[in-house]
Amino acid sequence: MFKEFKAFIARGNVMDLAVAVIIGAAFGKIVSSLTDDILMPLIGKAFGGLDFSSYFVALGPVPANLAGSTDYAALKKAGVPLFGYGEFITQAVDFLIIAFIVFLMVRAVNRVMPKPEEAATAEPADVTLLREIRDELRARKG
Repeated sequence: MFKEFKAFIARGNVMDLAVAVIIGAAFGKIVSSLTDDILMPLIGKAFGGLDFSSYFVALGPVPANLAGSTDYAALKKAGVPLFGYGEFITQAVDFLIIAFIVFLMVRAVNRVMPKPEEAATAEPADVTLLREIRDELRARKG
């Protein structure tokens, strides 16, 4: 069983997937920082100093020491049930940024890679040479 597991892990596609997951997690942190630390403050400033992370509705009792607080993280940590639509807006912007960057990457790769029809019509030189030999032999026999 250990040999099978070792063979499974050593396969190329498993290692490629592991690398992709690790890079994806790091990329997610970068995009989250871009959204939380750069874009959302700019968007908030453009809309009159709004901080989207403080947009929520408390759905349960708030502890006395946090009464009147607009600190979403503190209320959430205290276990207050919250409807955090501001956090949802932040995550939606996160998603749109990631989707746009992935779109740009796929678009760039598609421009570099040959088109499927180009790859299908171009045949290897050895196949072309073999066809010419075949045609020459047919012409000599006939």
